[in-house]
Amino acid sequence: MIPSSDTPAPPRPRPEAAAIAAVREGLEARFGNRLTTSLAVREQHANTLSWAANQPPDMVFFAHDVDEVAAAVTLCARHGVPVIPYGAGSSFEGHTNAPLGGLCIDVAAMDKVLAVHAEDLDCVVQPGVTRKRLNEHLRDAGLFFPIDPGADASIGGMTSTRASGTNAVRYGTMKDNVLALQVVLPDGRVARTGTRARKSSAGYDLTRLMVGAEGTLGVITEITLKLQGIPEAISAATCPFPTVRAACDATILAIQSGLPVARIELADAAQVQAINLYSKLGLPETPMLFMEFHGTEDGVREQALRFGEIAAELGGGPFEWATAPEHRTQLWQARHDAYWAAMALRPGARTLATDVCVPLSRLAECVEETQRDIAESGLVAPIVGHVGDGNFHVCPVVDPDDADEARRLQGFLERLVDRALAMEGTCTGEHGVGQSKMKYMEREHDAASLDMMRAVKRALDPANIMNPGKIIRL
Repeated sequence: MIPSSDTPAPPRPRPEAAAIAAVREGLEARFGNRLTTSLAVREQHANTLSWAANQPPDMVFFAHDVDEVAAAVTLCARHGVPVIPYGAGSSFEGHTNAPLGGLCIDVAAMDKVLAVHAEDLDCVVQPGVTRKRLNEHLRDAGLFFPIDPGADASIGGMTSTRASGTNAVRYGTMKDNVLALQVVLPDGRVARTGTRARKSSAGYDLTRLMVGAEGTLGVITEITLKLQGIPEAISAATCPFPTVRAACDATILAIQSGLPVARIELADAAQVQAINLYSKLGLPETPMLFMEFHGTEDGVREQALRFGEIAAELGGGPFEWATAPEHRTQLWQARHDAYWAAMALRPGARTLATDVCVPLSRLAECVEETQRDIAESGLVAPIVGHVGDGNFHVCPVVDPDDADEARRLQGFLERLVDRALAMEGTCTGEHGVGQSKMKYMEREHDAASLDMMRAVKRALDPANIMNPGKIIRL
């Protein structure tokens, strides 16, 4: 089995059975069967997509509005019971585990688009709205929300993990696209951070404090988002390269030359092979860039021609274009299915998705060294990444019952992070910390920075009931 020793020790004593019972009885009396203690439901709401052990909560509450969330948190605060927010459950790093039990608050039913201000290019949504559903709602207004992590994640979860994705090279990440929040604080009070104004100098930036807090500082119940106009023209393409370095260098040159590429994604040869098998495509099984250009008809054509020149200088090409909407959708769905495609390379094995991010100028070096490490470790581990911002993912496919393979995997993961940090990068570009990457925080951040984080956590959540055991050790 994969070693579980990296799961952090509980950060505080588990609440007494009487405290759990008091919260359960209080919620059942008010909300009936929207509070459940079913083991199957509890396990479904704990970790499902990483190697961390499944640690279910004691109960799951399906909230319908902010008042219900506030009532549940107030009750938990009164009895010292942990609170774990839950959206779509698509995160990778054990964010939804409940190492101390407690109450999981599922906000999936809070899925309303509350307002769309087309003239201001913003909207207000509840946290359970998913990315795809939001864009379906916005389409008739000629607008879209650009952050695309691949999974059909909830907007609340994307905000909590500071999600990114394939469009980040042009449109930024969640931190760049959230204007304001409504948050239920650890004592049950409801706070609003920010306004619909595009900028403000009024006090601390509480919105960005909550974006990426992974539910450790409060439960997000409303999000105000920036929107974009749907481009006049969209064109997607694939471009093969002789080596990963050539593909990375082409990306770097394109970004440095100011080309406004909307998406530029790398898949190494192993990942392209997996995509072909899983998504039934016939791509050349060589390092590949997936690209998308947004703008006017003339602008898109100019961007594509310029990138073609850059690619040719580095031995890349030819382009394979996908201009029809259904072909673009097929291409990007294949890219988004990279995790499942990697898993299909070894039936019966499991996939561990992990990510790091480095400065763009170190990207090619980091990917090449990682490929050498994979080969020397004897692992099957395709690479795919949002190379336009230096972020890439590795998806080792491992037999969980092979102790030697597990040992080699653990060593590889340690070296991957150390390599990124040595290149002035980060242990995670978009997955977040959760449980699985807590041990790397001391390597990435100095003592003073960690103390600042702890001070914020203790000030807002002195009883440590909000998603305890995540991000930092107290």
